[in-house]
Amino acid sequence: MAKSKTIYTCSFCGYQAPKWLGKCPDCEQWSSFYEEIQIKASKMTSRSPSGNHPVSIDHISTDTEDRVSTGIEELDRVLGGGMVCGAVVLIGGDPGIGKSTLVLQALSKLAHNGNNVLYVSGEESLRQIRMRAERLGSLPDNLAVLAETSLEQILHEMKELQPSTVVIDSVQTIYTSELESAPGSVSQIRETSARLINHAKQTDTASFLIGHVTKEGAIAGPRVLEHMVDTVLYFEGDRGHSYRILRAVKNRFGSSDEIGVFEMSSEGLQQVISPSELFISERPERSPGSTVVTSLEGTRPLLVEIQALVSPTALSMPRRTAIGIDYNRASVLVAVLEKRVGMTLYNQDVFLNIAGGVRLNEPGVDLGVIASIVSSMLEQPVPSHTAVCGEVGLTGEVRAVSQMLPRIREAARLGFSECVLPKKTIKSSFKKEAITLVGVETIQEAVDYLFKR
Repeated sequence: MAKSKTIYTCSFCGYQAPKWLGKCPDCEQWSSFYEEIQIKASKMTSRSPSGNHPVSIDHISTDTEDRVSTGIEELDRVLGGGMVCGAVVLIGGDPGIGKSTLVLQALSKLAHNGNNVLYVSGEESLRQIRMRAERLGSLPDNLAVLAETSLEQILHEMKELQPSTVVIDSVQTIYTSELESAPGSVSQIRETSARLINHAKQTDTASFLIGHVTKEGAIAGPRVLEHMVDTVLYFEGDRGHSYRILRAVKNRFGSSDEIGVFEMSSEGLQQVISPSELFISERPERSPGSTVVTSLEGTRPLLVEIQALVSPTALSMPRRTAIGIDYNRASVLVAVLEKRVGMTLYNQDVFLNIAGGVRLNEPGVDLGVIASIVSSMLEQPVPSHTAVCGEVGLTGEVRAVSQMLPRIREAARLGFSECVLPKKTIKSSFKKEAITLVGVETIQEAVDYLFKR
């Protein structure tokens, strides 16, 4: 009979130990070990060598098309221009955020263009998948659907069908009979993902792997899974909003700073081609604490609204809350305001929010945060026709940011007549743009100009 033993596996790196450890000695993560019962099979299926040999790089053929469009412009943007043959894309996100809907829409458009595609589901029945496809209004003939969780059976069907694109929904439900551990365990995820990736590379099959996420928002399973794939995408969104943000955090074939914006509707995910108009469409007129900032996500300029609320507090420790921007960055900007401008904020609660549910990570929004806080503190609105942009240093200087021209043009396109920006970034060629540029060197100059102090 097969013998069983208990091992403890790190959920981040896959390190195995005979007993539970509080800290992983390999990746140094705390409380990452969980118990796993492993049974040694009496006969393990041996892998045959692939038979590959070294090839000179100048003899490698590149005649095939490098990228294939998914038919969804926003998804192509995040992927770097389309799918790369043989690439493996890992998509993560909260339950119900729209991961399965997005990939099913992409497969439908690929099938309508004459490609043979395969959708493998380990969570839904064939009837459920058809009902979803009918709701999306797409039932192409060459979109094959398979409800299966056995890796061996999935690979067999893929060899028979030879699809150009495959979706595995989700990778945590797939198991291989070579391992006796439960589906979803670290060993199963690592082994099944490795074999699926190997198949994709050998057959030039573009593959999408959908992954569950933990309560912290990270993709469940070993962290090595994100290193194995070519692209990692996260689907973000707030259940209180209908908007969804598809963000690339890793991309071997393109920029990892791109985002795609979608709107969830009864007919599936709809692309938002001009997200700037969406994010500032409900901006209140002449309301203190509201500022429009020109941000840049990858190659796409975005205009978003930063809202601030400053109110007196009776607590000994005032509250600092930031939604959509880094909390530590917001705390630093509050401290800079106190030190360099002389504003009294130690007895004030400060709440910051990025309207629309988008999250901004670039430093170019610093000046917008400063302007919003001052506006709320003084109860004076920022002029509605003015946009701001700039990084703020600890000494109160307004520093230059990259690619200023696309930001200026996006503000002008949406009807803004004035832009406050770092003085050193203004070039003579910018004067041709249909917008007034106001250069500032310090946050004191920006505050004095915006609020005429």
